[in-house]
Amino acid sequence: MVRLQLAKADDVTRSAAAEQLKKVALRLFAERGVDGVTVREIAAAAGQKNHGAVGYYFGSKEALVRAIVMDGAVALDRERNAALDSLEQEGGPRTIREVVDILVQPVLGLPDEHYVQFIVIFAMTHRDMMLDAIDPAWNIAYGRCLDHLRRLMPHLSPALQNQRFVFMGAYISAVLSARQRALVDHSRAHPMWGSDSSLEHFMQSLVALLDAPANLPQEMLDGIGGGAGAIPEQPGPVG
Repeated sequence: MVRLQLAKADDVTRSAAAEQLKKVALRLFAERGVDGVTVREIAAAAGQKNHGAVGYYFGSKEALVRAIVMDGAVALDRERNAALDSLEQEGGPRTIREVVDILVQPVLGLPDEHYVQFIVIFAMTHRDMMLDAIDPAWNIAYGRCLDHLRRLMPHLSPALQNQRFVFMGAYISAVLSARQRALVDHSRAHPMWGSDSSLEHFMQSLVALLDAPANLPQEMLDGIGGGAGAIPEQPGPVG
């Protein structure tokens, strides 16, 4: 019994240390990018005397990065799927705004204030690695949201819909990353980014981006239909 209790205590300590390393690494990666941070810096910032702590708990820096990516992806997918399940049971979603809420609100509710900054920077510098790190089983809800949006955007061709989804993903990532970057700066007030009215305006503008008619000449529409409107094979966890 004593040995079992000691083993459980060791497991808790290991888990707490690993979580602290992830938390610190996430903040540093969001501030400086993955390539701008060493494993020694992560260990030191996490209060680990052993400079090889990252290797001990995760095996490698890349494995640590993958674990951080998946933590956010899993949390977002669970929340989005739960919201979709609830709405679908009631015959929805019935509006674009309902889908937008499902895409954005879970991002706002993430417990760590650095994840969006991290994932946006990581997607720009290591997109292939980011997509490879996301298990498709934990990125299902985003595709479900796109399916509902297609149904709710019948005035646009599939090619135009796909382009709007690319715009939407870039818009969500850029705006929420800028918002998070401002709000983690506690040295001064950020009245615009901290305002509920600004957030509501952002949500309304996102609906407008998706719902607006396309006033393009036929030759441009033909060009989009020829393949320029294809969406990436796999979106990131935020957008």
